Order: sequence, then C-alpha cells, then structure tokens
Amino acid sequence: MRVTRHSLLAATLTVVTLCGAVRAEALTLLPHRAVYDVSLASVSDTSDIEGLSGRWVFDFSGSACQGYTAESRLVMKFETSEGPRLLDRRVQSFETADGQSFKFKSQSYSDQELEEEVEGSAERAADGIQVAYTKPEKAEMTFGPGAMFPSGQVFEILENAREGLRFYESSVFDGTEFVDDATTVSVVIGKAKPLKAAETRTLLGDIGDDNFLPVTMAYFEPDTDQEGERVSDYDVTFQMHETGVQTNIVIRYEEYSMAASLVEFTKNDVDQDCTKQ
Repeated sequence: MRVTRHSLLAATLTVVTLCGAVRAEALTLLPHRAVYDVSLASVSDTSDIEGLSGRWVFDFSGSACQGYTAESRLVMKFETSEGPRLLDRRVQSFETADGQSFKFKSQSYSDQELEEEVEGSAERAADGIQVAYTKPEKAEMTFGPGAMFPSGQVFEILENAREGLRFYESSVFDGTEFVDDATTVSVVIGKAKPLKAAETRTLLGDIGDDNFLPVTMAYFEPDTDQEGERVSDYDVTFQMHETGVQTNIVIRYEEYSMAASLVEFTKNDVDQDCTKQ
C-alpha cells in the first residue's frame, strides 16, 4: 500500500522551459487555503484495503514578488484486513519567484511514528538542478536541466493549455522523496468546462462559475528500465482553475484509488503592492 507523493498538489507553482525559468506575463496564482475530504474511490480484488477516510489541508501563499510557499498535510486512516493504519504526510516548500531556488521538507508518519523525513534545497544551474539533501542523509546530486520545481509545473500546465497543447511530457523535482533523479510526468489537458457540483461552485465563491481545465498527470519512476509500453507508478486527475486552484481530485494506484473532495476554501492575503508578473 502506497501513499501519494505531493506533487499536486498539490497540490502546488512559473513557466519553466528546457533552457531555464520564464514567466508568463498574464498568469497569476491565487494564494488560498483548501481543505479536502479524502475517501476510497475504488479498490482491486487483490488489495487488503477495506476502507479509507481522511483529510487533506493545502495552504498556498506568496506572489511573483515574494516567491511561493506551499504547506500540505494529508492524514488518512486505512481499514485493512489486518487492522487499521494511520498515515500522516506533511510537506513544506518555498520556491523563489524566478524559479531558481527551492527549499523543501517532507515528513511521513505511520501510526504516529516518523517513518521518513526528507529535507534540503535545490538550485538551478547551467548544467541542471543541483540538489543538496540534509535529511535523511547529507548528499548532493545533479538532475537534468529540463527538471522543474512544483510551482513551475503548475504554470507549465496553464501556459500549455493557453497555447492549445493538449499532451506533453516533462519532469519535476518536488522534494517529497529521497531520489537521485527527477520524476517523469505525462500530462493530458482537456477543454475547459464548468464544474458540475453546485456545492463546490458555492465554496469557490467568485471563481466557482468559471470554467476549469480537466487535467490528467501520469507519474513514472525514474530509470525504471521497463521494456515495451511504460506503466505509470500512479496517476492523478483533477480540474484546475486558471489561478491554479484545484478540485475534484482522484489519485489512482494499482491496488486502489482515492478521491479528494473540496469542503472548505479560503482566499489568503494577496500582495497588493506586487506588480511583477
């Protein structure tokens, strides 16, 4: 049984090309706090999972002047044939507005015991992404120049949708796991459409009646050496507003899938003095 890494997400935000970071003039992300109820969407016949409930809190703040801060906590209680299991995933990150620097911290708890902790920083250099881990151990690694940080991934989706690009592949480093290469992501973007659920539209306030982009992202482990057609480690579908707000999230693994439904939404303070895009 696996828990999603928080690249959404995450939740979660600068257009990055293979040559470096580039800002899209008219794209602005909305600082906000979103709370999602998590539930079991489906389960395979071979899985030992019998039930799932939880809550996911995502807090995003910052601007093109200040840089972007994301904090996420996902707590899930699994009911299995062997008894209950409580998983708690906490992620914090900061990305500079120019997309050149990234700080990250991730903690994973299982039944209230710390199971994994990842912490460090990353810098964009001429030859790629220079990553310096301080936890779980001190280590320095270099990823390819095409890798981006989480905020860049969100801007890339929005910019490609604006340009009419519906399918593409990129790579991302989000700092949630101790890895030696960026994760490959295949992205499919559908045509923007209204949200169906009236409750969700009401929660979102003045953006609730806007159109949202249907997005599917398939994540592949680096250097899998698979022969033939590749199989993703997991995939995520969601609907995204042009400000980066996401709803109707479904995360699918081989043995089960889970849904994250928006139940609370609050706009965070906006930097009114920031005129930089």
